[in-house]
Amino acid sequence: MRALGIDACRAGWVGVELDQDRVVRVSLATSLAELLAAAVEVVADDVAATGVDIPLGFPTAGWRRADALAAARLGPLRSSVFRVPPRAVWAETDYAAANRRCRELTGGGLSVQSYGLRKRVLEANGLREAGRTLHEIHPELCFATMNGAPLRHGKKSWTGQALRRALLAARGIVVPDDCGPAGAAAPDDILDAAAVAWSAMRVAEGGAFCLPDPPERDDQGAPVAIWC
Repeated sequence: MRALGIDACRAGWVGVELDQDRVVRVSLATSLAELLAAAVEVVADDVAATGVDIPLGFPTAGWRRADALAAARLGPLRSSVFRVPPRAVWAETDYAAANRRCRELTGGGLSVQSYGLRKRVLEANGLREAGRTLHEIHPELCFATMNGAPLRHGKKSWTGQALRRALLAARGIVVPDDCGPAGAAAPDDILDAAAVAWSAMRVAEGGAFCLPDPPERDDQGAPVAIWC
């Protein structure tokens, strides 16, 4: 059984495919649709679950419970989870307008960093709404679950990356030093994709949990939850 974990990166999207707990491919693509199509082409229809580190589903009003619950579990790294506002905020094509709309609909502002993911957020949600089955997975929640406690070092630090690699390796997930063209992605993005793949495999095997449980419903009635 295979699982695919995907993380947004500077070049587009990076994916790590697992066969059980073994890394079989690391891939890089400019679009999420391209990366997903390549995975299906390589392994036919054998990808049992696909996880992506991007918000999936917008609240009808206010903020999503999933984000608050995930942040509460991450201790010193809680800021790695950003609050996801309603769809109308993401429809705004410039940050100032989006921030104003966010304050109108939620009572709080939208960070520049969050709005910077607008293209990726809309891309992933468009694919899900078109019928592609995707599971939202947050890599820091994955690593906290592997570690039994929130990590205390950021993913870009030397100590943080060493710990994340060790946590993955303890579960048999060893990312090769040579990832081919995908090696152009930042190390933390590849490690995040590997962690997402670990949780996607848990989803496929029926051993994952989700926040909240049961999931909320978004403005179109689809489930909203962060899986791990």
